Amino acid sequence: MSDSQSFRVLVVGAGVAGLAASHCLQKAGIDHVVFEKHKEAVPVEGASITIYPQVVRILHQIGCLEAVLKTSVPHEQLVTRRPDGSILGSSPFFGYVKENHGADLLPLERREFLQILYDGLPDKSPIRTGSIIKDIRDLDNGVEVTLSDGTIEKGDMLLGCDGVHSMVRTFMWNHANKMTPGLITEKEKSSFKTSWKCLVGIGPPEPSLGASDLTVTHDTRYSFEIVAQPTCTFFFVYFYLDKPFNSPKRVRYSDQDAEALAASVADHPLTESITFGRLWDNRVRGALVSSEEGVLDHWHHGRIVLAGDAVQKMTPNIALGGNAAIESVVSLCNHLHRMLARGDAKPSRANLIETFAAYQAEREERVKYAIKISGLATRIQAMTTLPYRFAAWVTPWLPERGAPDQLADYIRGSPKIEYLSTQGFPSGRVAWKDDEEKEMNRKLAIKATVKKDKQVIKTMNLLQMTSASVVALVMIFSAVRYVPLVTDYKTQQLLSWIRF
Repeated sequence: MSDSQSFRVLVVGAGVAGLAASHCLQKAGIDHVVFEKHKEAVPVEGASITIYPQVVRILHQIGCLEAVLKTSVPHEQLVTRRPDGSILGSSPFFGYVKENHGADLLPLERREFLQILYDGLPDKSPIRTGSIIKDIRDLDNGVEVTLSDGTIEKGDMLLGCDGVHSMVRTFMWNHANKMTPGLITEKEKSSFKTSWKCLVGIGPPEPSLGASDLTVTHDTRYSFEIVAQPTCTFFFVYFYLDKPFNSPKRVRYSDQDAEALAASVADHPLTESITFGRLWDNRVRGALVSSEEGVLDHWHHGRIVLAGDAVQKMTPNIALGGNAAIESVVSLCNHLHRMLARGDAKPSRANLIETFAAYQAEREERVKYAIKISGLATRIQAMTTLPYRFAAWVTPWLPERGAPDQLADYIRGSPKIEYLSTQGFPSGRVAWKDDEEKEMNRKLAIKATVKKDKQVIKTMNLLQMTSASVVALVMIFSAVRYVPLVTDYKTQQLLSWIRF
């Protein structure tokens, strides 16, 4: 229903996924608009985000990597500590990851990362701040979004990047069940399970935690995770709930709740020299939030599709959530680019549904794996059961390359932006899966060409042999036809037969 003759995408949410979507859509030349409810493009909220090598490669493609490298200091050591703060183990995990993939893990403040994504946009006009969605209509020939000021925006599809409590998802569910009663079950609506609450915050640098180390301090049913940077310290304290619950139930914690929970662990050692209370008291900001886990069965319906926390949610211990959101947006935009490259400027509803289904098929198992290993890390760090406690004590004694090499297969399988170059991005000892497939296809093409060339040569040789035989027969025929008269009767009969 877009009034424009060109394909138009409406995006809800200008967080990590929404801003990444704008980058990808602009690079693909796809018209779009991004609605953000906050009045500021980059609100002051959240703590840190850590960028993995697969997303470092994507940032290189869209031209934002240099700014991130100026802001972030790569992790050095992964330090694990016992409940009394003493060292359990120290691992050069991050160095092995860089050796495998040619890029560091890059921690930085989430707000700074959003600012880099926003500042790096080729055109900022698609970002509409202060846009509150009041209604959505999914029609046969397009989508309509009604804003709080009465403005109606039209497009060909709607991408929901509006977080774990997505209103786009709620509308999609309601519309799907209106069109096909019972399609979205109550079980699916309760897909997100909350087993954790987390104290999260940011404060000044703490030298005793190292310049850029990641420190994990274990305890029973809760754990501490400290991300050190030269200019600040990010902290996370994960608490396992006595009574986990499922969506749509939602718990909102107050500042008083955060203060009370922080006080209960204020004297807990983080190292041999400092306790958590020191970080909490010196914080710039801090909050208590729920941490959900889960993935939906339906990522799309009609002209609506979801990405990021709206469809996938994982605990943040190993920082895969933001990376997975960017990967999903890249995957979706790759599929949209392919669809439009087939020549239809206004793809049909059926074409969009087919494209969305291909996107979900490509991403679903990878997302489930990320949720699984994230949850495993959270439970080991908090030693929620005896087996997880055993894993926490044993892990530092395992081969140092074990974890980064296991993770390598996940990292190498990430999508890149297919229509942008990766030229200049460093390589590691582990090949990217898409580069490996490209090389394999190149070799198969060469093999097919060689086989074809051999067939051509064989055919040419056969033609040359045939031509030589024909020439010989012609010469014989000519010689016989003009041979002098032979009086012997039998010889005459033989020559007559050869002539004709």
